[in-house]
Amino acid sequence: MAIRRAQALLSISKFKTSFVLGSYTRFHRFSSSSSQHSTQFQNVGFIGLGNMGSRMVNNLVKAGFNVTVHDINRDVMKMFTEMGVSARETPYEVAQDSQVVITMLPSSSHVMDVYTGTNGLLHGDNAIRPALLIDSSTIDPQTTRKISLAVSHCNLKDKRDNWEKPVMLDAPVSGGVLAAEAATLTFMVGGPKDAYLAARPILESMGRTSIYCGGSGNGSAAKICNNLAMAVSMLGTSEALALGQSLGLSATTLTDVLNTSSGRCWSSDKYNPVPGVMEGVPSSRDYDGGFASKLMAKDLNLAAASAEEVGHKSALISKAQEIYKKMCEDGHETKDFSCVFRHFYNGKDEV
Repeated sequence: MAIRRAQALLSISKFKTSFVLGSYTRFHRFSSSSSQHSTQFQNVGFIGLGNMGSRMVNNLVKAGFNVTVHDINRDVMKMFTEMGVSARETPYEVAQDSQVVITMLPSSSHVMDVYTGTNGLLHGDNAIRPALLIDSSTIDPQTTRKISLAVSHCNLKDKRDNWEKPVMLDAPVSGGVLAAEAATLTFMVGGPKDAYLAARPILESMGRTSIYCGGSGNGSAAKICNNLAMAVSMLGTSEALALGQSLGLSATTLTDVLNTSSGRCWSSDKYNPVPGVMEGVPSSRDYDGGFASKLMAKDLNLAAASAEEVGHKSALISKAQEIYKKMCEDGHETKDFSCVFRHFYNGKDEV
């Protein structure tokens, strides 16, 4: 049975990364014509209907795909069925109706369970129906590579042209809820390049940009590195703005200086953490919405674990971890991660 074979493969925790990455260059080649891709896959399954996933599904439906969904939250599934979207009780049932399945889940353990758990995507015999499995969750690259290896040992129930084996892509996103709503997400994609090209029309229905990052796990690695940089830049910007206030500068004035000088960054000119400086960002609404501090803490933990696995010295990861752990312990875990300005650095609102 595929589930047993997958679990056996997943138990191999110390395989060589170079072997895994190299293996993807030997997958069957697929046609890369965008006109063919626009109609190659029409039946798309989607698992994980949270703040991000529900909005991504809406955009898939708008783009004309036949979407089948699953979530452990029955209320959200009911909401979609009332909109005319098909829903199924298990990931396995979603897979039976889908040529492509996308997952958008909270953690590595959730993704592992959806793929290899009871009634998971790989449940049943050694043949599965979806040709393409896309995980847009933010998880560690090691887990991505293990699951991708398990998928590569399955066969397709319905072979399509030159597509003889199922393929997994890791395609985490950047942009948050607003970008998910507006279909302007950025996808960071790892896996076989031809599979990425085949998936692009699907990704383009949910996002504005997709960047091919290389072999399996590289999309996950890029997302972790991006969020590390985002955390560190937010901490640096918040510290500078709070220090400026203590030295007699208004946050608006110092923001103007930063944004016309070498200190300019996304945290200063697009996502300013000082309440009263910028409209339309979480700091303007008491840090509600946006990217929760608990999610930043989770991503920093992933970065720390990945750095440790490859023996990389990462002093800033450790400090950022410490700060966001304290933010969560102090009761701010659901507030946007920019709230460090107020709750860690004791910065003041701009009047």
